[in-house]
Amino acid sequence: MGGRSFIRKACLLGDGAVGKTSMIGRYVHDVFSDDYLMSVGTKVTKKVMEFDDVQLTMMLWDVLGQKGNESLHSAYYKGANGAMLVCDITRSETIDHLVDWRESLFTVTGKVPVVIAVNKSDLKCDDNLLGCLKDEFENVLYTSARTGEGVEEAFDVLVTKMMRDVL
Repeated sequence: MGGRSFIRKACLLGDGAVGKTSMIGRYVHDVFSDDYLMSVGTKVTKKVMEFDDVQLTMMLWDVLGQKGNESLHSAYYKGANGAMLVCDITRSETIDHLVDWRESLFTVTGKVPVVIAVNKSDLKCDDNLLGCLKDEFENVLYTSARTGEGVEEAFDVLVTKMMRDVL
């Protein structure tokens, strides 16, 4: 390693119960729990990794998904270098709200890298629900925090986009 180190902040955003906490648990600790615990406020999890020739410390902010907390959300977004917007493949309203989450973030951060994680891809859904996502967003990835499928790839894409300016 070349001795360079960076810290990057990424927010995980999306409606309640889409799997943001489970995504972080799978990515950082390789664990999954069926127990649903509503996030209150925000929880910050750290993951240290080597990325190319640098040491990268990712600070993953798991932001509460309940609407009506916009003032809290804005405070949590400050200083974010990127975000993963998470929706639940079985709940169309969570997909519909992704644009609102992105716009709320960009109001505070300006345009930062964003990755879409269509979570719970191990469950059945109506494929028509997902048609508009690829038109609206650049990076749309299918994930399952339960099985682990696609989770690391989604975070890798986000990290790569967030580190593009220093590599």
